[in-house]
Amino acid sequence: MIGLIAKLQIQDGKSEEFEAFASELARQVRANEKGCVAYQLAKSRTEPNTYTFIELYTDQDALTLHGTTPYFKAAGPKFAAVLAGAPQIEHMDVVG
Repeated sequence: MIGLIAKLQIQDGKSEEFEAFASELARQVRANEKGCVAYQLAKSRTEPNTYTFIELYTDQDALTLHGTTPYFKAAGPKFAAVLAGAPQIEHMDVVG
């Protein structure tokens, strides 16, 4: 199993817009990607405008598929319009 953490810093005043489309993206991922075990958006309690996607995939094929879906590709320009910098993405191998 593969874990992925994507930490995103959002521009001031753009959090509501981000939450709307990111929540819809998460809903579509959970509804359509059988190889995605978990896909959750969380907001930091201590860092303003900081969000994290917490993701789990059954294997590399499932993660690769995620990046090719039409709804993920359509979200790209929306992310670009609200991000305050490059996302910090960490891939992990699940143990235990």
